[in-house]
Amino acid sequence: MIEGLIAGLFDGISIGAVLLIVALGLAIVFGLMGVINLAHGELMMLGAYTTYVVQNGAKGLGGWAVESYIFVALPLAFLVAALVGLLMERSVIRHLYGRPLETLLATWGVSLILRQFVRSVNSPMAIGLVIFAALFVVGLWVLRRYTDWERIRSWANPVFFLLSFAIAALAGFILQSSGSAQFTRAWFSARNVDVTPPSWLRGGLALGTVLQFPYARLFIIVLTVLCLVGIYWFLQKSVWGLRIRSVTQNRSMSACLGIPTERVDALTFALGSGLAGIAGCAVTLLGSVGPNLGGNYIVDAFMVVVVGGVGKLVGSIVAAMVIGIITYLVGSGTLALVLSPFAALQPVTDFFTFFATTSMAKVMVFALIIAFLQVRPAGMFPQKGRSVEV
Repeated sequence: MIEGLIAGLFDGISIGAVLLIVALGLAIVFGLMGVINLAHGELMMLGAYTTYVVQNGAKGLGGWAVESYIFVALPLAFLVAALVGLLMERSVIRHLYGRPLETLLATWGVSLILRQFVRSVNSPMAIGLVIFAALFVVGLWVLRRYTDWERIRSWANPVFFLLSFAIAALAGFILQSSGSAQFTRAWFSARNVDVTPPSWLRGGLALGTVLQFPYARLFIIVLTVLCLVGIYWFLQKSVWGLRIRSVTQNRSMSACLGIPTERVDALTFALGSGLAGIAGCAVTLLGSVGPNLGGNYIVDAFMVVVVGGVGKLVGSIVAAMVIGIITYLVGSGTLALVLSPFAALQPVTDFFTFFATTSMAKVMVFALIIAFLQVRPAGMFPQKGRSVEV
């Protein structure tokens, strides 16, 4: 019984670590910018697919590359998700600050676009995107350098965007029509793909005859701790971390003091998106990767942020651990099994037996969260200071 409870607690902590690493970037973005980013799960998906691509490249090299590809995939997943997040912030989010409903709908639309992009992307589409980016960026650079940009920017931006898009779409259509079947085949399609962990992450650490702690989940816990330490150091010890904390506390006063709030917003969104990419890389160790991967985690990630307290790193840690442990102990039937020997607690045992499935355990957790928010609507660790009064 004791061994089963210890194993259940470990699995609950590992689930909490996964939830925390997913919610970490969301907590930073939501806490600073007040943006409900429904595309956060899709940024996580991009990190997972980046890991899949790196793994395939490592298989081509063989040998040591197969055993160490995860250390290349982690920074690349962060970089890819951060760049996509930065593009989202510069092109969509920055125009919708202070308008939560529009931001919600816009990020939901971006999430749908990213899902369909992963299902459909092939070589002609990728070449078309590169052509579009080159034309748009180079064209704007030329216009800014050799024209009176401030006078023409109101119409030059949309016109040049549409012109670049039309040329890129035409090039992609021609390549799609004239290319071979192999050239035009979708890179990923709608099917799930498998990422094989390195051999040193397979199996588990055995303690006695019953307990076994999987190496993959231990790796995720260690990775989560490293991310927490890195984020804490960045926010508390770096210049940009100080600026982020300042803007979080009082945006107007920070702008008056000369802090570039727009750059802070862009950096914060890129950082939160990059953390989603790392989360995507981590969850590939637990199962297959598909276009709907992010949707399986986004609701739980928002639960962690709301229960912990918006913008509170400590709150997110506690909430992720509590939600993960309760979900696993109840959903796996471990709690009902531990209570079953006690006859006096039979009604309680029957109650937890009723919820002893993954889906029913989530229902119970949702109900507990709703009840908790009735008592503490600001979460476990509510914000304090001037930011609450704004």
